[in-house]
Amino acid sequence: MEFTNEPLTIEQLPQFEHVPLQPLQASYAKVVALQALGFDLVLLLVACFVYAKADDFSSMEALVFWGGSLLCIGLVAVMMYISYRKKAYAFREHDVLFQYGIISTNTKIIPYNRVQHVALHEGFLSRNFGLAQVEIYTAGVHGGDIKIPGILKEDAERIKQLLMGKIQKEL
Repeated sequence: MEFTNEPLTIEQLPQFEHVPLQPLQASYAKVVALQALGFDLVLLLVACFVYAKADDFSSMEALVFWGGSLLCIGLVAVMMYISYRKKAYAFREHDVLFQYGIISTNTKIIPYNRVQHVALHEGFLSRNFGLAQVEIYTAGVHGGDIKIPGILKEDAERIKQLLMGKIQKEL
């Protein structure tokens, strides 16, 4: 067999942007909302503690303090929801894609031959909604791991089996 290494043009490169991505389960929005509520309650308790310890808040300072605290609490909830909405994934013949981000959109593409291990995780809230997280570990690439939350547990188990089969074929 003769070795070739022909150049490729930009037009010949695969376009991952056109791959239809699977969004996270709609019920995962409830998990995110409950997590945001829990985090916001902690922020509110901290704000109450700080306010109680302050001796001399004027009414204007108190208004600014509570307004800022409520704004932070609202921003946390909105950012967590946006994060949920922007996460999506796809499995192709040779790789897995995962898209995420809040302000900017990031896409990780991991070829199956880089996958070393696959794990399923069920958090307390996710388990109550029948959801799981698939975590894909890669070979020696910093930041190469993918965590796909908000997948139905049955689908997550099928995904794990698919990936484990791909790993076994590579060995």
